Amino acid sequence: MKSHTRVVVIGGGVVGCSVLYHLTKLGWSDVMLIERSELTSGSTWHAAGGFHTMNGDTNMAALQGYTIRLYKELEAITGLSCGLHHVGGITLADNPARFEQLKAERAKHRYMGLDTEILSPAEIAERTDGMVNLDGILGGLYDPLDGHLDPSGTTHAYAKAARMAGAEIVLHNRVLETRPTREGWEVVTEKGTVTCEHLVNAAGLWAREVGAMAGVYLPLLPMAHQYLVTEDIPEIMELLKQGREFPHVMDPGGESYLRQEGRGLCIGFYEKPCEPWALDGTPWTFGHELLNENYDKIADSVAFAWKRFPVLERSGVKRVIHGPFTFAPDGNPLIGPVPGLKNYWSACGVMAGFSQGGGMGLALAQWMILGEVERDPRGFDVARFGPWISPGYTVPKVIENYQMRFNVSYPNEERPAARPCRTTPMYDVFDKMGAVWGQQYGLEVVNYFALPGEARVETPTFRRSNAWEATAREVKGLRSGVGINELQNFGKYLVTGDGARAWLDRIMAGRIPKPGRISLTPMLAPSGKIIGDFTVSCLTEARFQLTASYGAQAWHMRWFEAHAAEGVRVENISDNRSGFTIAGPKARALLARVTRADVSAEAFKFMDVKALTIGMANCLVQRVSYTADLGYEIFCDQMAVRPLWDRLMAAGADLGITPFGMRAMMSLRLDKWFGSWGREFSPDYTPGETGLDRFIDWNKPADWIGKGHCLAERAEGPKRRLVPMVIEADAADVVAWEPVWLEGEVIGWCSSGGYSHWTGLSVAQGFIPADKVQDGLALEVEILGQRRPARIHLAPIWDDGGRMRG
Repeated sequence: MKSHTRVVVIGGGVVGCSVLYHLTKLGWSDVMLIERSELTSGSTWHAAGGFHTMNGDTNMAALQGYTIRLYKELEAITGLSCGLHHVGGITLADNPARFEQLKAERAKHRYMGLDTEILSPAEIAERTDGMVNLDGILGGLYDPLDGHLDPSGTTHAYAKAARMAGAEIVLHNRVLETRPTREGWEVVTEKGTVTCEHLVNAAGLWAREVGAMAGVYLPLLPMAHQYLVTEDIPEIMELLKQGREFPHVMDPGGESYLRQEGRGLCIGFYEKPCEPWALDGTPWTFGHELLNENYDKIADSVAFAWKRFPVLERSGVKRVIHGPFTFAPDGNPLIGPVPGLKNYWSACGVMAGFSQGGGMGLALAQWMILGEVERDPRGFDVARFGPWISPGYTVPKVIENYQMRFNVSYPNEERPAARPCRTTPMYDVFDKMGAVWGQQYGLEVVNYFALPGEARVETPTFRRSNAWEATAREVKGLRSGVGINELQNFGKYLVTGDGARAWLDRIMAGRIPKPGRISLTPMLAPSGKIIGDFTVSCLTEARFQLTASYGAQAWHMRWFEAHAAEGVRVENISDNRSGFTIAGPKARALLARVTRADVSAEAFKFMDVKALTIGMANCLVQRVSYTADLGYEIFCDQMAVRPLWDRLMAAGADLGITPFGMRAMMSLRLDKWFGSWGREFSPDYTPGETGLDRFIDWNKPADWIGKGHCLAERAEGPKRRLVPMVIEADAADVVAWEPVWLEGEVIGWCSSGGYSHWTGLSVAQGFIPADKVQDGLALEVEILGQRRPARIHLAPIWDDGGRMRG
């Protein structure tokens, strides 16, 4: 075993071997994998081996497609068989909501290059040779890429391909300790110590324990998962004689998945009475063992499955596989650089290893070698959980995710486990006012305030929900008077030091303002992709406040730390500083009542920032608003929030002050076509594509990150552009990812949308080819399987900016 290597990957499951292979594929050959036992020990060896592309996150779906297509490449490189069976897969829909979900997924696939199709019950019967009881089935989604493989053969193919490119694999060598060094890490093992620049935790069932060696908590929990393999089934044997195989069948209503296994069938369950395993840590001695059979917890699921698939009732059970595999709280992988640790990388929580392992290995290798990922990684980025995460949060959320894995996923759904987790001083006040809560980055955030007598729960739906009237009331209250909303759910950072301005000029692409002014600016990766959209407030030449998405705190702080400079301090003050935004035509009148300062239009201009005393609180006030109306953002110390609220509410009583939530905020911003982080602005897009290039300071001398790519795009012009659209919708508005049609072809997709309660229009924003952009152009947007007429509407649908700037 070498004593020094560029990268050490800990863990020899499918994910660790994929990371090792992709590092060599992208050019790093001095890499080593260390495994405590044999390859595939842990959860890989007993996996069911199925693979599929369907995923609500389009980037995850694309990476799953990459994973599946990679297997033939591995076979060609190594000469080893992955045991591929591309039999296709059918997901059944047994209720209208699930059928709508499948139609929405099919719509996404239109522009992703995935050849899926919606099937009728008769078509399902034909493709399953009548072996599925279709009582209550409305239809299904068919994906020809779905199939299954040999878990051991596939893992060894990854490993052999990596070895062929120079990687070293050391087996039967448990890692005992990891120590940070100035250059990287020391990895202490049973066979000696290895020094490396980069350390990858791909330890699977033991990822928590390996993470703890470095002082990091990774939010993971193994769940005991059970599947059955039947004896030979005559109907399956007949298919084999004909040279055919039975397709995968996902039956969400029965919490099961089914596939062919030899001359029989394999069926697994995501049962409600599930079983978390090894809550306090995975034993180091565990490896190739299975857990004891537990028929009791799957009894109801088995009974349902025997009705759905009658052939099962006539066949015996040959063996039961009951073993653990790991989940993160939201079911997605934990991939990427761990915040706060230099060159420490996470590659764990990949519960669907044979659907996602290849894509996750590629993404991590790109991150390590190129500095960024080809696709937006936020859905699987380990930084999506902040330092507030704990086992007390992880355990109930993992259990909830396992139990609801086959539930319909609604765009407005708020799942209840481990809530409330984090709250502001306003929580009890808002709760008594009828708040219906959402959550962001663990924080409880008001979605809307229920009307008197209404339920305090929003109905999960793909269509307009019971929040409709309450949201409309909040929008009307703001547009006709003054609205108030808590500012906690902004990420806030204090940048100080003599080099602060120069550092910001390099980190941000836009203009850094003068004292007393604010500016809007994108923050870019070297590729020119957007990794943040910020408000920069210049308090003094050596003191700036930055605001951005609350949910991106760990992501942004990790970037700031990676580009740290001497003489500059960046402090995350997101939870130390809070306050309120007030907006609407009477916002200035309200502000004038609560401060002695001159806040007239002449004294307090649009995009000004001032230090004001409001009531008893020392506040930082910015004249800007995401509501597209006259507005102010009032920041104060967290301890002053309640008195500030009381003062503003008392002063605004006769002005009709109306508290509003995020449902109203998202409606209001559409009136001006303001983009949203994670929708219009994300690492999938560039400033030129989204219109954020208007905030770039092209003339500043600083060599800001991403400058070269942005200059090239400016010279050539972007190939696609973000456009606003007005849609003739019918009780269901755009959410995101709906395809945009022109003359019978899909030319783009929607990034977000909704209903503008003030104008009475259903609207959306989306990306189409730049050469197609034309004001008034007639298009169609596919919503829940129906193409709805739409047209491009380049001008704002309300106000020309006079209210906001006046």
